[in-house]
Parts: sequence; C-alpha cells; structure tokens
Amino acid sequence: MLFIRSSLFQILFYVGTFLMMVICSPVLVLPRKWGWWVVPMWSRMNLLLLRFIVGLKVELRGRENIPKGKTGYIVASKHQSVWETFALIGSFPDPTFILKRELRWIPIFGWYTAKFRQIPINRGQRAVALAKMMEDAREAIDEGRQILIFPEGTRRPVGGDPKYKFGISHLYKDLQCPVLPVALNAGLYWPRQSWMLYPGTVIVEFLPPLPPGLEPTEFHRRLVGSIEGSCSQLYEDARKEPRPSPLLSRV
Repeated sequence: MLFIRSSLFQILFYVGTFLMMVICSPVLVLPRKWGWWVVPMWSRMNLLLLRFIVGLKVELRGRENIPKGKTGYIVASKHQSVWETFALIGSFPDPTFILKRELRWIPIFGWYTAKFRQIPINRGQRAVALAKMMEDAREAIDEGRQILIFPEGTRRPVGGDPKYKFGISHLYKDLQCPVLPVALNAGLYWPRQSWMLYPGTVIVEFLPPLPPGLEPTEFHRRLVGSIEGSCSQLYEDARKEPRPSPLLSRV
C-alpha cells in the first residue's frame, strides 16, 4: 500500500502541476501581483494531496517569529526534500526563491519562474552570477519581498553532515536585513532521490530571526547552530509518531 500511495501521489504531483500550469497560463500575461494567486494555490493543492493520499500532515511552530507585514528579509531553510520547495510558500506574503538558472530552461515551468521573478543563479560563472544575484536580491528586499534560500545549496540526507555554504553570509552582509532560520524534518517522510513517501507529520519550526549587523563568521555560526540544533529536536519529536519514519534509524 505504501508503494501504491507513493506512486499515486507522485503521478498526481507531476501531472497535476503540468495541467495547472497549462490551464492557468493566462496569468503569464497579467501583472505579477495579479497572477500570484496561482502559486500558493498550487502549494495548497499538493499539501492536500499529501495529506489525503500519503497521510502526511504538517505542523508549523514558531509562526510568531515570522516578521509581520510586507517586510523584506531572508528566509534560510534546511533543505532535505522536494517538500519545502513548495510547502513553505504559503507562510510568506510575497516570497521569491534563489534557484538554479537551469530551472528557467524547463518548458512552461521556467516561464512561471521568470514571470514571478524568482532569482536565478548561474553556478558556472561564480563572480558574475554572484553580482547579478545580489542585484536581484537587493531589488526584492527593497520591494518588501521575502528571499527564500537553502544555504546548503542542495538537498541533504537525513543524518548527513551539514554543509552550509558561505553564500548566505555574503548575502546577509550585503543586504543588511534580518534572516529567519527555518528547521524542518521533511526528509524523514519524502527522502531525496526517492520514489517512496511515508505517512506522519512534517514539523517546521520558524526560529527567532537573526538581526542585521552581525559579523559574518558569528552570523554563520549562529545560523548553523540554530537550524541544526532545532532539526535534532524535531527528529526526536518524530520518534513519538504512532508509526515513526524508518529513516529515523539514520539519525
């Protein structure tokens, strides 16, 4: 049954995403703010599919730590799964992701990333790419948007050693804005590079924001410490599930 439920969700996830992009394509000619409703609706649709097909629920903690109103800041999230690439969208009023430039090349999907001004980065041209990313990020902050970034750059396996890159520190220093750390345990239920999904409750914890002005090394130390420390506790909380994830054995 687990394989059947996982397969059904995976099929509906990709087919449903494609159909929704095609059906809603008229928003691509509308002003960005008028067409944005499509994105959080897509996020909610997939969360509902996860809940009713896989049995995967969500618990959000620390929502009081999210800055109020349309304020520009950085959201630095742990990255373990496909889950957080869409599930976090609804928690913020006007988010934009920093993502690989190659995603812009995906037919239709890439058009949406361009329309809603997600921030691409070319990993092959480090200096030029960093300068362009900083320019786009500064514009987003000035507009009161929230920049979602995965500081480790790629999905990390549950129990794997953290590999936070210093790009987040450069971004923090240049933009001079708060950073909201986000811990989660989604990798226990939707592992990277896996077809299988497991029932349970993904726990997301929004941690107290780090204020602007910290020395980069101190900022990096506090960011990693807060996210990784919280993730460790979230793994322990996951052990209390009626049917704990089998991936807890790796922690």
